[in-house]
Amino acid sequence: MDALGLNVEMTVVLGILALTVFLFVSEIVRVDVAAIMIMVLLGCVAALPGMQNIVDVNTLFNGFGSNAVISIIAVMIIGAGLDKTGVMSSVAAWITRVGGATESRIISLISTVVGVISSFMQNVGAAALFLPVVSRVSARTGLPMSRLLMPMGFCAILGGTMTMVGSSPLILLNDLIDGVNATLPADRQMKTFELFDVTPVGIALVVTGILYFVIFGRFVLPVVETENGTRGRSLLEYFNKTYNLDAVIHELVVPSGHALVGKSVDEIEKAYKILIIATHFKKKTYIAPPWDILINAPARLAVVGARQDVARFSEDFEIHELPELDQFSNALGADKAGIGEVVIPPGSGLIGKTGRGVVMRRAYGLSPLVLYRAGEVFTRDERNRLGEIPYQAGDTLVCHTTWESLARLESNRDFVVVTSDYPKEELRPQKVGYALTFFLTAIGLVLLTDLRLSLCLLIGAVGMILGRVLSIDEAYKSVGWNSVFLLASLIPLGQAVQSTGTAEWIASQFLVVFDGMPVWVIQSAVAVLATFFTLVMSNVGATVLLVPLAVNIAAGVGADPALFALTVAISTSNSFLIPTHQVNALIMGPGGYRVADFMRAGGIMTVLFLVVSLAMLNLFF
Repeated sequence: MDALGLNVEMTVVLGILALTVFLFVSEIVRVDVAAIMIMVLLGCVAALPGMQNIVDVNTLFNGFGSNAVISIIAVMIIGAGLDKTGVMSSVAAWITRVGGATESRIISLISTVVGVISSFMQNVGAAALFLPVVSRVSARTGLPMSRLLMPMGFCAILGGTMTMVGSSPLILLNDLIDGVNATLPADRQMKTFELFDVTPVGIALVVTGILYFVIFGRFVLPVVETENGTRGRSLLEYFNKTYNLDAVIHELVVPSGHALVGKSVDEIEKAYKILIIATHFKKKTYIAPPWDILINAPARLAVVGARQDVARFSEDFEIHELPELDQFSNALGADKAGIGEVVIPPGSGLIGKTGRGVVMRRAYGLSPLVLYRAGEVFTRDERNRLGEIPYQAGDTLVCHTTWESLARLESNRDFVVVTSDYPKEELRPQKVGYALTFFLTAIGLVLLTDLRLSLCLLIGAVGMILGRVLSIDEAYKSVGWNSVFLLASLIPLGQAVQSTGTAEWIASQFLVVFDGMPVWVIQSAVAVLATFFTLVMSNVGATVLLVPLAVNIAAGVGADPALFALTVAISTSNSFLIPTHQVNALIMGPGGYRVADFMRAGGIMTVLFLVVSLAMLNLFF
């Protein structure tokens, strides 16, 4: 193949491309800031004489209204609506119930579900929908989001290779093949691909991604302390340090016919210096159960206390303790309940009264663990019954409570709520029907109509607002604007790489090196070239550019042109090294990732993708 000539505009674009990679890798500035700088630089350069072909200044900001960016905004709003009604919380509860707090099991579950979903909808949509799920799983299990988001994001990208509608390149492929066929004689024309033709390749890639993170995740995944991932632990650490309080929750199983049946919560707590913060029997869960409630069986008890006291209670009554929360994993998750501090202010109606007298649990949803007064700490022991100590002005109560109960107390003049770092969300479960209807409507339009993707998703997003699942202000807050600016600002660079002929020049230079080599080497070179292009431009642009080129190369070396075309369409999903892919840009902020994190984990994933995809393509095609 003859190499194309390199002109001044190509040289400038190559320089800007190199600067972009340098800014991303060095992280001198945040990647979204770097992307905005590059967009501005492109506009300034294009205004110079003789540089007008680099980018059209009049369309420089069109990326903010692009199909991809609008789709991301709409999906974030839809995801926030589902989260607001508790749907995502239910999904997270199922994942934590099945996966427990084991990182490998959680990664496997989330990645499998997202991979399957992204095979039928845009991978960035699947990733955006699962962002709140991962956030809640992180809060419930204590696993940092940085250990969960990258596997989820990578498997969302991989899942797009499981069907011919899972990613934009595969959707385009048959149209591109038809276009090429129009220029070929009848005996050399290629067959188009059916919906599930690529499924074996996609399944192998998703399984590879899951196994990679399950086996090597502890080595390649970063531990980034983010607010969502550490709120629960930081509060516990604070209370343990301040009050020497062991606030670990133990879930105990009480079988039918047990000796505890008929005993009250008060009797048990007096005898064993433990605090029963929740009970479950007769298919009903009681948080902060009243002292006089009687234990029935079969039952589950959620108990807080010194480990030796809980152990003695379990041994005396021969009660089995579960290794982790099961029945209470949802109700007592870090996003639903925890430890809080409240102060009895001067003028409070509780002064002179006892916790038992005001029925603290039933009336306020508070289960007191510690009372702090003038430098003295009163705990639950034989000498100091917290429920029988009259309250004084300035008393601080450390209680286990639901965040919903704590939020209600902020407007109660009998208390001053000291704890501020807790989730203050107002769930709207009554709107779950609206949320699911608009979500399914959007997905149905995506799958069953030819409407533009962004329009289908915006219909669902607008429905969330009109149905009052979300207010417009809540919709604005749900959008990750750093991801939006990162993606929108990079779109002009991809256009410049393609419109100036720089992409074609890079392709010609790359393939000249492999001219005359074995077919499998040339196919591998095409896959590597497609991988590189998808890092610096849109995967759609890379596919449109490289498919005709790959078909011509295959015909020249006597290979299957359809196989080479499919190699390009699959390999444009191999985008893990830097956060230029929409999914990677989406998870970068919430996960607290740096470019170096993507290069470390994504470098190995890139190689695995190439090896597995090429092996499966040649095995099945």
